[in-house]
Amino acid sequence: MRPWLFLLFPALLAAQQRQPGGAVDRQLVAAGLWAEARYNYAYWDVVRANWDSAFAATVAFAGTRATDLQYFRRLRRWSALLNDGQVEVLPPDAIAGRLARPPIALRSIERRPFIIDWAANDEMRVARPERLAEIVAVQGIPAADWIRDSVLPEIAAATESSRWERAVARMLEGERGSALHLLLRVPGGEQRGASVTRSVSLTARWPLERPSLEADTLPDGAVWIRVSSLADPEVVRLFDQVLGDGDQRWRGPRGVILDLRETTWTSSGREHGYAILARLIERPFLTSRWRTPQYRPAYRGPDAPDSSGAWLAAASDTIRPRRDRVGYAGPVAILASPRTAGAAEDLLVAFRNGARGPIIGETSAGSTGQTLVLPLGARDWRLRITVTRDAFPDGTEFVRTGIAPELPVAVRVEDVLAGRDAALERAREYIATAPRR
Repeated sequence: MRPWLFLLFPALLAAQQRQPGGAVDRQLVAAGLWAEARYNYAYWDVVRANWDSAFAATVAFAGTRATDLQYFRRLRRWSALLNDGQVEVLPPDAIAGRLARPPIALRSIERRPFIIDWAANDEMRVARPERLAEIVAVQGIPAADWIRDSVLPEIAAATESSRWERAVARMLEGERGSALHLLLRVPGGEQRGASVTRSVSLTARWPLERPSLEADTLPDGAVWIRVSSLADPEVVRLFDQVLGDGDQRWRGPRGVILDLRETTWTSSGREHGYAILARLIERPFLTSRWRTPQYRPAYRGPDAPDSSGAWLAAASDTIRPRRDRVGYAGPVAILASPRTAGAAEDLLVAFRNGARGPIIGETSAGSTGQTLVLPLGARDWRLRITVTRDAFPDGTEFVRTGIAPELPVAVRVEDVLAGRDAALERAREYIATAPRR
């Protein structure tokens, strides 16, 4: 039992006598979220929301006749105030399984939602939502208004571009089994309607999940390697298989384009990213450094009200060239986007610090660091939150701002509709002109 809970028992027990069943459990969850975030979040000094006021509003909401799913979404909205790109309120499976979305993959392009792919089932074969169709309206509400009013308040992210990307990806979530009517603008400009059902729960396997690694050899001899998950323990072996190997005279492909634009946040995978980078270097590189708050009550007072002024710091680690494979010394470029997060950003830090090549594309999500999963006091509710503060080896922080590319390339609607990948084309131009050692 956490000590702070004892302070809340009198109020909660009194509330139990006048509120519907389950209210006390909900209030314990709210109290847990308030305390664990306040105690453990590594970026508390930059939180601008009134955390106490949000807690009071959530406790009041807990006493209403809202469903468990509505309460879960209320907690999401509250935790989003932290602007932590890794924070997650994790409800019991019975509640999480009631939230679902259609089997449609969406992408934000110039802050407009486009269908990138969809999984075939009986309903979707009838709806036929063309790939690269733009969602113009949801339930008769313009898409921009739907996202702004119904989705964005529940989205936790460190940067505004990342927040919008995540909002578009989740804009069709809702109660499992409920129907949606979409107004689509198909390529060419024609508009038509499509009816879909929220059928894939958040606890089910996503049918459009990408392979952890995909690759292709481009006409100019460069190798394009897209990593979608660094958490897969097979990703390093797959990378070695694609890159190839040989004796000490091996030179490898004309260049390597490592595409991390879809390497979204996961709670693991940092070491896999470092192992991939270790294949592309000839000398040691420094990784990011980190620090975590130390709670010291004696630090609190009128002149220092925040006890997290004390920190435990750790220096940068070192990535060394791998000894089990021949290193690749040719040109390398990395593609990044606002969806590049977590372990992928750790890889970007080391890559930039070693000046191995350019980062091309868009600014990353600014969402990395060690997370901690903490119980919230009732019914298997948990909270995942960032507990370290990461920085470049020189101390420059990048979480909450993202890592900007050396060669920025904006994603434009006209390029995507025409089948052009502007960032990949820019990377190929770099590889073509870079000297090959």
